[in-house]
Amino acid sequence: TLNHFSCPVLPCFSTMVSSVKPYKKQHYADLKNDCIRNKTLFEDPEFPATNASLYYNKPPPGRVKWKRPAEISKKPHLFVEGISSHDLNQGVVGNCWFVAACSCLALKPKLWQKVIPDWKEQEWDDKHPENYAGIFHFQFWIFGEWIDVVVDDRLPTINEELIYCHSKDPNEFWSALLEKAYAKLSGCYQSLEGGNTGDAVVDFSGAVSEAISLEEGQFYKDQGKQDKLFDDLLKVYDRGGIISCSIRVCAVSEYTRLCMINGLVKGHAYSVTAVKRVRLGHGLLAYFKNETIPLIRMRNPWGKIEWKGAWSDSSEEWAKVGDTERHKLGITVEDDGEFWMSFTDWCKFFTDADVCRVINTSLISVHKTWNEYVHFGSWSKNADPLLNRCGGCANHKRTFLQNPQYLFDVTKETDEVLISLQQRDMKIHRPQGHGENLTIGFGIFKVELNRKYRLHDILTQKCVNTSTYINARTVFMRISLTQGRYVIFPTTFQPFTLGDFMLRVFTDVESGCRELTVDKPQVKCWSSIIGYPQAVTHVYVHSAEGLQNQDRTGGADPYVIISCEGKSVKSTIHKDTLNPEFATSGVFYRKKLSKPITVQVWNSNAVKDEFMGQVVLSGSVNDPTEPQRLQLTDQGRQMPGTIGLRIVTSVQLTAI
Repeated sequence: TLNHFSCPVLPCFSTMVSSVKPYKKQHYADLKNDCIRNKTLFEDPEFPATNASLYYNKPPPGRVKWKRPAEISKKPHLFVEGISSHDLNQGVVGNCWFVAACSCLALKPKLWQKVIPDWKEQEWDDKHPENYAGIFHFQFWIFGEWIDVVVDDRLPTINEELIYCHSKDPNEFWSALLEKAYAKLSGCYQSLEGGNTGDAVVDFSGAVSEAISLEEGQFYKDQGKQDKLFDDLLKVYDRGGIISCSIRVCAVSEYTRLCMINGLVKGHAYSVTAVKRVRLGHGLLAYFKNETIPLIRMRNPWGKIEWKGAWSDSSEEWAKVGDTERHKLGITVEDDGEFWMSFTDWCKFFTDADVCRVINTSLISVHKTWNEYVHFGSWSKNADPLLNRCGGCANHKRTFLQNPQYLFDVTKETDEVLISLQQRDMKIHRPQGHGENLTIGFGIFKVELNRKYRLHDILTQKCVNTSTYINARTVFMRISLTQGRYVIFPTTFQPFTLGDFMLRVFTDVESGCRELTVDKPQVKCWSSIIGYPQAVTHVYVHSAEGLQNQDRTGGADPYVIISCEGKSVKSTIHKDTLNPEFATSGVFYRKKLSKPITVQVWNSNAVKDEFMGQVVLSGSVNDPTEPQRLQLTDQGRQMPGTIGLRIVTSVQLTAI
């Protein structure tokens, strides 16, 4: 298993500029130069032109011959008249998901020029055919790093035709060669059968993928949710993100009628090629009325079979749109697999969408930027509960806290946080029968403001959210969190399941996200002199009631401070209330058990903060551990108001 390690990503477009690692230690430039020098065409020993590179148990429908592009076409090129989402057609392997991702890729120059590096140098040069060596390379973002994959140009054919992904133009080969490199990463072409478009997009870009269930979310029935989703997708698309969608097949019997009457195909991945608010009306009147309709454009990887409903190629709805607007949208009436739909119909007929955000971490940007942390770890097994790191989901209370733990801070009043948990891709293990994803997910707990050691018991720490647990490569959550300290628990569903994972955390401002690896304060050489903790105490202050008026309006701006042996935690200020709900906690490792713990309430004031009372706690292991409400005092004098809290102390430092 991997060792746990983490790397805070510097504020730059990290997924696009990080260093590239050669796959199987094959260096493209060296291999190409050797071939040119020896006047030979490259033959890849790591992905040979054999059946093992084609399949593991399901052979193609015919006799396969491996051919180089010059044996298929008289004028082979990487690109013919540039790159377009219309270039691609699906072959005999069931990888519409990959073809849909390629269609999306073709629309994003910054992305495809990273995936297809040095594309001008890789292109056939008719003037210098001696420089052609039958070798190409492509780059993919695999589990947190860019990988450079080399392939030769031998492609599988049946009856002189390419059998897998290919371009409409028989002289264009970028898609077939890109697919071959991806198949090499996956072990063979058959391993590409059945996959997720969002996963392929992530591999093309380093984006963060979010799976959205349009069916479960019932966006079609809720106009407010629908409008919010459209605005979000419009923003994602305009900022370089990639979107795909599909219609889930619910029963085996449905496979006999995958093509629906409306022209859509079930169990099939579509690439979204545009998200637009289209202006309705003609001439100047259209600009003055400013009436728009949300539309979305998709492409079928088959290159044919389109939506037949409203806003399809030849539908009467287009009469509502002026000629100028139609020209800008590039409306064509042909069965090329690309079509428009109203966003309402899209939400109604499609069941699932994959939304891939290319996260902006640049310091210099007109758009929102994010602070990113990336952590790599493993679910690993150990007989010692303190060292075990595969405890399963929260259903398994005895082992749940043995999972890896990652702490981060929200320092704003509220902050939107993006969390992505990704496991290693399993397709390469399909030939051995082990290609299924683990069922994974994560929980988020709000913890003590000063916690810095691993969590060993859940006392008052609150689970603020739990992700879906699913056997997908990636689980994503977007959540708004209030100010405080949080711990993420990435887990498998069942305990003692082994695997590797990558955790990505995005916040608006610096979060200090780090793994908690230490269970308790460490014994050091000077511990015998300055002392070592004898007990650990958890203090949770829930609320105060009946506080004394502090201003003319009859209110106060209270906050609470919990102090122990010179260390303290402080809550946020609660404006204009005499009954604040603090929900604040601290954990203290105590060297001198005779020293009490104080909980003080103060009123925030522009000139000088005012003391409103306190409670003094002994923090003994024999004290009651259930919630209690105590009277505020000041030097033995009773003060208005009470405070509700809970305190737990243990002499075992790994008990809390």
